[in-house]
Amino acid sequence: MATITRIDLANALRDRFGLTAADSYKMIDIIFDEIGEALVNGEEVKITGFGSFKILSKSARIGRNPKTGVPAVISARNVATFRPSTEFKEMVAKKK
Repeated sequence: MATITRIDLANALRDRFGLTAADSYKMIDIIFDEIGEALVNGEEVKITGFGSFKILSKSARIGRNPKTGVPAVISARNVATFRPSTEFKEMVAKKK
């Protein structure tokens, strides 16, 4: 299993479009900054053919420590979620 990093994405931009390394890194940073800023502002981010990201608010609840079984309070929090598009799901299904 490989991990794709920002550097990998920037290198792909550089190789495909002949950008300088600095410009390709800036482009990747701008893209992720825009996505992050939109999510923090409560907006949903939809990337056609890939999927959508949004922030969900989860209420506080009682959970259990998986090792000890002792009940514990899980605090309220916001979580980022991703929902893949139909096209992306089909692409993944074909890989099997």
